[in-house]
Amino acid sequence: MALDSIVAARLELLDPNPDPTELFTKFNKDYFQGKLSNVTIKWSSRMTSTVGICTFKGKREGCVIKLSVPLLALRSRKDLIETLLHEMIHAYLFIVDGDKEREEHGPKFLSHMNRINRRSGCNITIYHDFDSEMEYFQSHVWRCDGPCRNQLPDQGIIRKSINRPPGPSDSWWDNHKKSCKGKFKKISEPTWNPATLTSPPSSEVKGSRRASLQKASART
Repeated sequence: MALDSIVAARLELLDPNPDPTELFTKFNKDYFQGKLSNVTIKWSSRMTSTVGICTFKGKREGCVIKLSVPLLALRSRKDLIETLLHEMIHAYLFIVDGDKEREEHGPKFLSHMNRINRRSGCNITIYHDFDSEMEYFQSHVWRCDGPCRNQLPDQGIIRKSINRPPGPSDSWWDNHKKSCKGKFKKISEPTWNPATLTSPPSSEVKGSRRASLQKASART
């Protein structure tokens, strides 16, 4: 990793809780030629199934980058920066390259990803590796009493981050009714509230980052 890397280990102590809005402004100038002025950053205290997503709203509205407060609060400064840059690449492809169909992580994305990694010392990748945190928040668990409970890999188990039982609003529901016809019974639920982030205690640094991200969320 380069000595001037923006994700150098020493910065985890020197600047553990950077202002996300200031990061966006700096990265837009340094890596995207200032062409992301029509991008809005939004923060969600409820989004726990993905850490970040970029949506193209049209030529006038531009892009919205939505980031997860709960998931990023559990990770390092480096993860926050690399997640933000990942979504900024998507925004750049939408706005500048006209990639409205969003070819998820094709050659154009890889080219910009490698360019920024070389210049910044980051390790942006095509995937967000937050599986353990997502499972941590998906603590409402149901299990089917029908035949699918004996089928791998899920064995009839459904996990959710909100207390909403499996039902017609789930994309897989109709297929399940036809193939299994079993009923779901809740078998586990959290002892804390993911929506308000009253989770088991984390480190002081991560607690401070949670507060920082919540302030950013309040401003949007």
